[in-house]
Parts: sequence; structure tokens; C-alpha cells
Amino acid sequence: MAKISAVSPLAPEAFPALPLVEGVTFATIAAGVRYQGRDDVMLACMTPGTAIAGVFTTSATRAAPVLDCQAKLGGASGSAAAFLVNSGNANAFTGRNGEDAVGAITLATATACDIPQERVFTSSTGVIGEPLPFDRITAHLKALAEAQDAAGIEAAARAIMTTDTFPKGASATVDIAGRRVTIAGIAKGSGMIAPDMATMLVYIFTDAKIPQAELQAMVSGHNACTFNCITVDSDTSTSDTLLVAATGASGVDVSGDLAFSDALHGVMLDLAHQVVRDGEGATKFVEISVTGAATDADAKTHALSVANSPLVKTAIAGEDPNWGRVVMAVGKSGAAADRDLLSIRFGDVVVAEKGWVSPGYDEAQAAAHMKGQELFIGVDIGLGDGRATVWTCDLTHGYIDINADYRS
Repeated sequence: MAKISAVSPLAPEAFPALPLVEGVTFATIAAGVRYQGRDDVMLACMTPGTAIAGVFTTSATRAAPVLDCQAKLGGASGSAAAFLVNSGNANAFTGRNGEDAVGAITLATATACDIPQERVFTSSTGVIGEPLPFDRITAHLKALAEAQDAAGIEAAARAIMTTDTFPKGASATVDIAGRRVTIAGIAKGSGMIAPDMATMLVYIFTDAKIPQAELQAMVSGHNACTFNCITVDSDTSTSDTLLVAATGASGVDVSGDLAFSDALHGVMLDLAHQVVRDGEGATKFVEISVTGAATDADAKTHALSVANSPLVKTAIAGEDPNWGRVVMAVGKSGAAADRDLLSIRFGDVVVAEKGWVSPGYDEAQAAAHMKGQELFIGVDIGLGDGRATVWTCDLTHGYIDINADYRS
């Protein structure tokens, strides 16, 4: 596999202390799917009555586990449920072999956990186009089912990593009518990140009680302004999966509760940002805010055009306040724009306004902002009230180093 560098300079100081979520347990094991000497499979088990929502990649070449999860979503939720995830092999572009592997894994998991096969949701991440050696996974399912631990979420976060340089976790608690509801989530993702819902996997657990349909609507809505607003390299994975499990074990009904919705959004946004901070070879975390667009959709189109531009991203890596590249990216996006109304900021420095260099522009101030690790690029289109914010990272030689020998 690719040579992974040291932990990203944008990583948090440590994995957070995530609270226990009543009704969910975890276990991990080293199955040797591809990696040696590290856990590469995780099993999460949820209690009966757990509602499960999800969003997935819209890739036309979706992996077999994604298709299986999509088919099962929205089914009966009276029984217990499980998430089974392996790293090292994406089980994508593997034809009937991929479907057979998913069938074998879900059946073995259902048997080991004594749950219906329809309540087993699987994910695979790693190399595309190689048959998944599923027997290496199924051989360990009895042990995984017996080793379940409510405090095993950090180990689960580590087991699902591929080119990640750090495990990703986030949590929130919210008091509703004097009773506490807990949310905790983990994610993996570093490259192939341009979710259109990259190789990105996210699993969030809560003890809240909420109908599946309402949870699904909430997750889909929040996804649009969190995971669907990040990009590392503009490449949408075959395997992107976000699953949210609400066990209901707290007994607190959060239907229609804005505080719970906001807390879930916060966890999703935190995890999304961590994926960008672990972008392959990243040294800069960049927020791009577009205002004044004709519509919100146009604003997002402009923002992603800037965020995905190799010229913009390499300028950021070189700490060069090259605002001309931002102008270029807006112009090519396809969304409505007027050259003579455009304004651009780097941090608090106005570099261009109304289609021309700002009279007060100070190159040294803009360059100073570009030397930081946390950068802001603001673009006002000058046409309307549309706005959007996306997050990305710079493009360095580290990205090439990781991906040039990814399969070696």
C-alpha cells in the first residue's frame, strides 16, 4: 500500500473522548484483508428497534456494499442491527464476485449476531477492482460478536482507516426536557474526496428515539451542507457511505426537536472538517465562502469550482495570494457571474472589488494570511442573495507520493 506520511499537521491533538452511546457496542479484529499487523475489520451491533438512515455515493460505479445498503434502507426496524466494515479492499468493480462477497458477509454476520440478514449493513474501503477475500472476514465473525464492547468506538475508528493519518471522531450531548441524549460518530477519509451524497465512510450513533423516515430526512438535509460541501481532490468515490443509527435506548423522543437536529449537524460538520484536515498531503485547511450569487445553487457551483481548481490549490500550497486564479475558477464554473461585479477577499484583506484590484490592496498582508494553516477565501458575485460555503485543502507533492504507489 501507499507510503503514508506522518500525521497530518492539521490533525487534532488527540482522538476525542467520545461518550458511550447506550444500545451500541463495537469490536475490531486483524483479519488480514490487505493490511498486516493492524485491525482492519470492525463490527458495531445495535439493539432491537434501532432506526437506521443513510446517504451514499451517487457514482454510477457504486460498490456492491453500497448497493446492498441502499436496498435495505427503510426496512423494518424492530430487530437488532449491525454494521460490518472492512478496510484495504473496496469490493468495487468486482461484478458478481462483489455481490457474492456481500451476501456471504451479511449472512455470516446475521448468524453470528442472531439478527435478520436484512439488518446487516456492510461497507468496504480500499483498492478498487480486486476480489474481496471475504473468507478472511467471515472466519472472525463469531469472535467479533463475542468481543462486543460499549467503549470500543476508538478502535473501530482506527480499523476503518486506509490512507488516513489519524482516526476521526466527534460527539455531542443535548438535554431535552431534562433528559440527556448522546451522539457519537466516527469517519474515515483522506483522498478520493468529493462526496456527491471520497473514499469516505461515516458512522454516527445516538441513543435518541426517532422514526426512521424523520431521521432519514434530517440526515439527508444535513448532509447537503456538511459532507457534500467538502472536497480534497474532486474525485467521487465508488464507496462513500454515511450511516446513522438511532437506538432509542435513552427513551427520549427527539421528533421535531431542533436542539437534537442542530447537535447532529454539528457532529456531521466536525467529522466532515476532519476528513479535509486529513486530505492526502494537506498542509492548509481552507474555507471558501461565496456570497451574492444569483442562487444558492450557483454559489455552491462557484465555491466548488474554486475549491477543486488545481491552480488555486497549488497556489495555496505555495502560500501565493494569486487572486487571478480565483477569478479564473469563478469564470469557468458555468454558474452566472459578471466580471465587473466580482469581489475577492483573502482573510480580512480585500484583494479585488467590482472587477478590479482593490485600491487599498496590500500584497504583503494577503501573503501573510496565506502563510497560516487556517485560510479563508471570500468571493462576492454581486448578482443576488445566493450563498454557500465549502471546505477544502491545498494540493502538495504529498498527494502525488501517496497516490502514485497506492497499490504497491
